[in-house]
Amino acid sequence: MRRKKKKPNEKVTIKIPGAVYNKIAEIIEGTGFSSVTEFIVFVMRTIASSGKIKGEDKLTEEEIRKVKERLRRLGYI
Repeated sequence: MRRKKKKPNEKVTIKIPGAVYNKIAEIIEGTGFSSVTEFIVFVMRTIASSGKIKGEDKLTEEEIRKVKERLRRLGYI
């Protein structure tokens, strides 16, 4: 099924389980993220900007290092 493209500034709704929403809300407490939505948009932009969302693509050592550093700065590790 082909999806209709959205306009760049058009907002859409994405549904996630309440338990996932609550967990993300806990994780982002005390970080620079002001909302769960802001965090999810950040994560999705980060993933989409790589242009790779295929199972066969593996992260390079440099990409892994960058992800770990980003998580460290956010206080997750």
